[in-house]
Amino acid sequence: MSFEHLRHKPPARLQRPRELLLVCAPLRSNVNLSRIFRAAGCCGVERIIATGRAKLDAEIARDAAETVRLEVKRSLPPVLKSLREEGYRLVGLEQTTDSTDLHHYEFQRRTALVIGNERTGLTDDALALLHDVVEIPVWGMPHSYNVATATAMALYEYCRQFPAG
Repeated sequence: MSFEHLRHKPPARLQRPRELLLVCAPLRSNVNLSRIFRAAGCCGVERIIATGRAKLDAEIARDAAETVRLEVKRSLPPVLKSLREEGYRLVGLEQTTDSTDLHHYEFQRRTALVIGNERTGLTDDALALLHDVVEIPVWGMPHSYNVATATAMALYEYCRQFPAG
């Protein structure tokens, strides 16, 4: 019996557009932002709002540089207030005393996943605007995953819960 393997098959089609968007606090590294873009593109995310001085590296982001819309805003709290008014569930990706383990969190379809700075995470004023905070368990050192890695993990969990869009 022989099997024909097809490499780089086309992406699965979503039955409906994703109602997930990413919102990034000012990041220190454009490499991290670009890696987040690539993961978001693979997940069918259409829009990322980045705050601060965000710049994309198209070589790292690859096709997502053309398929995911980047909106750059000055600061995070006004963006969060606006998204809350638009009916998004604001979910921070952060380790806090009240955060929920990502393995046990049920996303709402219309979610804005809020990503913190690599070193300082999400500020207290941003955390106060969120509906929920999720964290990814860590079993070794260091105490947390790289921001791009953690974002990819959270994106994958959202997509696992809503595989068709």
